[in-house]
Amino acid sequence: MSRTAITFLLWIATAAIAQAQAQNIPPNGTDSRTFSPFLTETTDAALVVHDVPLMSDLIAETLANNPEIRAAAQEREAAQQRIAPAGALDDPQVEIGVLYMPIAASPFRTEDMTMKMIGLAQTLPFPGKRDLREAVASKDAEAIEFGYQETVNRVMHDLKTAYFDSGLTLELIKLVEKNKQTLEHFLRIAEQRYQVGQGSQADVLKAQTQVSRMTDRLIDLGREQRIFESNLLRALGRGFGSQTPVPSPVQLYHEPGLKFEALYQAALIQRPRLLALTSLIARSDKVLELAKKDYYPDFTPRVMYGQRESRLDGTGRADEVSFTVTMNLPVWRKSKLEPRVSEALALRDQAMSLHQAQINEIAATLRQQLAIAEQSYKSAQLYQSTILPQARLTVESSLAAYKVNRVDFLTLLDNQMTVFDYETSLVTAVATYHKSLAEIELLVGKRHDKHR
Repeated sequence: MSRTAITFLLWIATAAIAQAQAQNIPPNGTDSRTFSPFLTETTDAALVVHDVPLMSDLIAETLANNPEIRAAAQEREAAQQRIAPAGALDDPQVEIGVLYMPIAASPFRTEDMTMKMIGLAQTLPFPGKRDLREAVASKDAEAIEFGYQETVNRVMHDLKTAYFDSGLTLELIKLVEKNKQTLEHFLRIAEQRYQVGQGSQADVLKAQTQVSRMTDRLIDLGREQRIFESNLLRALGRGFGSQTPVPSPVQLYHEPGLKFEALYQAALIQRPRLLALTSLIARSDKVLELAKKDYYPDFTPRVMYGQRESRLDGTGRADEVSFTVTMNLPVWRKSKLEPRVSEALALRDQAMSLHQAQINEIAATLRQQLAIAEQSYKSAQLYQSTILPQARLTVESSLAAYKVNRVDFLTLLDNQMTVFDYETSLVTAVATYHKSLAEIELLVGKRHDKHR
């Protein structure tokens, strides 16, 4: 085969492929959504993001080390790499062979039709199919990107919940130990009064029982603390032999401006799970269009070059060039094409239903968490400013009255246990308030990128 003929063949093939690619230019990239900085700032302001001790450092560590977040990031990268191949052409096919060769001596010189052949074929999908395939992969990648953001938010929610649960348990341990010391002081007073005949044995036994109850409560809290520490280490991505961070006591600040309508609208705009479902709806539309495109055939142009030898008498033969186009015939509509269209329609309707169900769930859960946050904040304020000071004064008065036989020991003990219950309710309300804020952050899709 001459060099000129090979060059001519390659020129024809290259032109055909270039023409096909020119009709199907890939998009610049995925239709990635960006979160409005103003919306993010508004959400942060509505949630009153407190400067909780250690929290910023722990969030940054979690973003860097948590294996779930790393796995989601790797899945996101893999999805991005699937976009370009989805719209690419199939590999071209090369044919090499001999045509019309008789079974005889010197076959290439005895038969005019005998030739050495090289061919090149390229399948070209019907116009629009490659764009749609790439669009489907792009929407898949977009949904996975939002899935990554949802994973980050969920892990941050788990981190904060474990942090506040661990902090609450530490505070409860301190309260139980303090109450136990107070009850042991009361026990010593009761024993002294019993020894001099001014008290009863029942008072001593009652005090001993309450001290034992506090010991049992410390055992339960120690078990719970280990569970919460494990959850905290898991969220941070640390090994379970690592040191567990010790949460600092969390305080109440000024009341946040938690407005349902503002937070609900923010959730509709920026909640990653909703955005992922929106991308899946758009993907389903593209899949439906692609299924309808299958009603049209694909084309396979083929260029072949045949080189012929001279005849036995030395007379030359001209080389030959052939060009053909084949196409598939999409005739199996009832059994193949129409079911694919019906499947695409069903998947689109499913995505739309899931999207609406998620909106309803966000609205209901957001109302619940706002109610919990508001109730916890008001309860904590009431305990802190009114109930606890009054209860502590009652204990002091009862202790003074008991020492002069004006109040019985059971009243003193009940008053002290009431103070303990109120102190427990206060720290529980504070922790519940902060956990509700963490839940609301997850619901509205608050981002944590700035901590990187």
